[in-house]
Amino acid sequence: MRIVVLDGYCLNPGDLSWQALKGLGELTIYDRTPGDLILERASGAEAILTNKTPLSRETLAALPDLRYIGVLATGYNVIDVGAAREKGIVVTNVPTYGTDSVAQLTIALLLELCHHLGAHGEAVRAGEWTANRDWSFWKTPQVELAGKTFGCIGYGRIGAQTARIAEALGMRVLIHSRSEGIPLDEILEQSDVVSLHCPLFPETRGMIGASQLQRMKPSAFLLNTSRGPLVVEQDLADALNAGTIAGAGVDVLSVEPPTEGSPLFSARNCIVTPHIAWATREARGRLMEIAAGNVAAFAAGVPENVVN
Repeated sequence: MRIVVLDGYCLNPGDLSWQALKGLGELTIYDRTPGDLILERASGAEAILTNKTPLSRETLAALPDLRYIGVLATGYNVIDVGAAREKGIVVTNVPTYGTDSVAQLTIALLLELCHHLGAHGEAVRAGEWTANRDWSFWKTPQVELAGKTFGCIGYGRIGAQTARIAEALGMRVLIHSRSEGIPLDEILEQSDVVSLHCPLFPETRGMIGASQLQRMKPSAFLLNTSRGPLVVEQDLADALNAGTIAGAGVDVLSVEPPTEGSPLFSARNCIVTPHIAWATREARGRLMEIAAGNVAAFAAGVPENVVN
């Protein structure tokens, strides 16, 4: 079986091994594949692995040998799964690899909003503590989480794990999901922290915009480590700059890499990290192991983690 990895660099910049996949067939790995080279590189492949390189209906129609697509991530919106189904191409994803890592970074963003450790550490290095008249100083308000309310929007594996950590910090957890919990408006109005853990569907795109932000407490924080387009970024920037809410921490944006001048880059008290919640070595190692297992299961005629 000829296997082509179209964009393997983010998963494995050199600290992991591709050996498990090499044992399954003739393997070719590309760090990145621009759109105009997808067909050339994928031609003749029976199995393609992709993370963010898109495979459209037109592309799939031009790949007659293709029988399997493995997405090196949980989200699979880069694949036209309907067209793949019509052509009998199996599409799989990796659904469980990053639960602990994403939950961890979500709480890290929250703690940074509470304490701004980076800014205080830089202030010390710049001599501000040495020059200070008092034995202690702080440049931003310091926030204690115990007793506050954590609103978890979306309650899959990552949302549930993040909620458990919030509870361990002494927070009261409220849940909103498609199958359980309280209405979204009540979550927004009651929560001191609102954390998004939803998949991106047409009905969730832009679910947090100006009207939803207006319902939040002026002291509240918004966290998004799920999907960038869940939030209307200009509305969030406007809300932050106007003091409608107190702060935001986001690891995802609507366009990645972002365009220059994203409104969140200059928004007040907004922490933006470059989609790194999934990227611990431990999580990437699990992703590699599961992705190779998906290919092996397909080759054995018993595909796993099929999404189409």
